[in-house]
Amino acid sequence: MNNNSTLEKIRDLKLAGMYQSFKLSIETREHENLTADEMIAMLIDAEYNYRSNLKMNIKRACFRYNATVEQVNYSVQRGLDKNLYLRLADCSFIQRSENVIFTGSTGVGKSWLASALGHQACLMGHKVRYFNMSKLCSSLKMSKADASYLKEIRRLEKHELLNLDDFGLHPIDAALRLALLDIIEDRHGKRSTIFVSQIPVIKWHELLGEQTVADAIMYRVVHTSHRIDLKGGIHAQKK
Repeated sequence: MNNNSTLEKIRDLKLAGMYQSFKLSIETREHENLTADEMIAMLIDAEYNYRSNLKMNIKRACFRYNATVEQVNYSVQRGLDKNLYLRLADCSFIQRSENVIFTGSTGVGKSWLASALGHQACLMGHKVRYFNMSKLCSSLKMSKADASYLKEIRRLEKHELLNLDDFGLHPIDAALRLALLDIIEDRHGKRSTIFVSQIPVIKWHELLGEQTVADAIMYRVVHTSHRIDLKGGIHAQKK
């Protein structure tokens, strides 16, 4: 039996839990001490546990859309680079602690594409969390009021991928500006963040306001990012 060939077939069938379990058993030679029944039971348990944990991780991520990479429609004329998006879908950018920026007007599919990328990251075992910026701002303000701000910032840092939607849609005051710097500083070089915005990146410095803080945020976000600037408008298909 060719174990490498079997592993490839298991991966092609998208049985990630089973793949990881079988691969580990080969590396440790555990499979040599198992009967056929025991091996089958071990693989099924591994896949079952993987899918149960996956469902929980996707639920906890709170994605805006139930989107997947396989559903993306590349025929829509909106300037989506298929090769770039598919490279991002292997989620190696998370391992390199790089960011992704989606920009474009309303209805072009920014949030949908970002959610699909986040969902793919969950499938690959990464801890992901989606936030609408307006709700995140409210949460951070409340945390300052009850002295739980630092705990909230540390909680955000733990997510391997953070998806910040509608970035810049609402005014950024001094408190939010400093909170953004705290979040980005903690994640810089260690975690990845997806930014989704209607505002072109070239206008973010003006949007952020105070020059010193804006410089710090822009340097940490933009210089380690993959940028996808989508074209079209409210009539463009989301997928």
